[in-house]
Amino acid sequence: MTSSFSTIEFVIIGLQPWDIEIGSNCKNIALELSQDFRVLYVNRALDRSSRIKYYRDQKVKNRLKAIRGKKSALELIKKNLWVYDPPVILESTGWIRSKRLFDFMSRLNSKRLAKSVMEATSRLSFKNIVILIDNDFYRGRYFKDYMPNVKTVYYIRDYLTEQPYFKKHGQRYEKYLIQESDMVLANSTYLTGYASSYNKKSFYIGQGCDLSSFRGQVRNIPEDLKVINNPIIGYIGALLSSRLDISVIEYTAKENLDWNIVLVGPEDEGFVKSNLHNIPNIYFLGIKSKDEVPNYIANFDVCINPQAINPSTIGNYPRKIDEYLAMGKPVVATATEAMSTFKKYVYLCDSKEEYLINIKRALNESKKSAMVDSRIELAFSHTWEDSVEKLKKYIFEE
Repeated sequence: MTSSFSTIEFVIIGLQPWDIEIGSNCKNIALELSQDFRVLYVNRALDRSSRIKYYRDQKVKNRLKAIRGKKSALELIKKNLWVYDPPVILESTGWIRSKRLFDFMSRLNSKRLAKSVMEATSRLSFKNIVILIDNDFYRGRYFKDYMPNVKTVYYIRDYLTEQPYFKKHGQRYEKYLIQESDMVLANSTYLTGYASSYNKKSFYIGQGCDLSSFRGQVRNIPEDLKVINNPIIGYIGALLSSRLDISVIEYTAKENLDWNIVLVGPEDEGFVKSNLHNIPNIYFLGIKSKDEVPNYIANFDVCINPQAINPSTIGNYPRKIDEYLAMGKPVVATATEAMSTFKKYVYLCDSKEEYLINIKRALNESKKSAMVDSRIELAFSHTWEDSVEKLKKYIFEE
């Protein structure tokens, strides 16, 4: 690292608060960057609707304390890393249909937030600032107008514009932000291609994963797995009918009754009401703690990811694939562009019939094959250190 690099300071506009694990990409990026740079992580600002709706939530209470001056809005977490609770309340805009009114309110929100962030960076004497906007195109759309002397980087890690909340204004706002950003960084090849159609300076930096708990070791057999015969074809994660293809699971179970399909995770209404509960070789084991997950994967014979293909899922980086591969497991998954990173290490399927063929192939694998070691090696190469090194490379080459 050259000495000039140390003059850069990062401001990360977090889509999610610092103190939650879900969607913690930018939290991990902030931690990694703080080893070499000063970093300000800006928590999601409180809006009026959330203030009323979630007034009992401790996070909301803490934000209100910062707004009222009863606690410091700026907290030093570790060397070079501060977390900031913006002491402002933004207007809630999800209900607005009019483009003109939505634009006015969004600009007002950006102005308030930018002013607050400038106050924090001034207190910290930040000078040469790179702002990393974490997938938040509503609050980030006008940000550069009010902090004109900074470099803006849009970080896209989910294809949010197809979700109902973002349907009305999301597509045009994300398009504008991509076009106007100095650079776009993405965690999947699909999202990189999508961003490239609006901004040529769009780059793939991969996805970091914390796989420390998935390192190989002797694993206990969970009690609820002991009563299920092998072979076990397993899936771990949220069972969402919008993200998983129920027909693939049903077909796989019915076509080979000697296989037992084990599904671990919370079910949405689509899964609860599905016919899967009437099939004798499908087992729903419910929610498991983070610490329990590796024990289940270790005792699966084959891991699956029967992803549904739709605009909401097609671009997402499949983080669970890294967890499967980190334990050397054969994986059968739906073929998507985002899965291209893994194509040499997993069995990819374009149809439910191919799931049947590829699961048979996976079950016939030798558990001591060289592919097992290759899978583990690939998974553990997907680190936050590697992802942030790519981030720095693109930022400092510009």
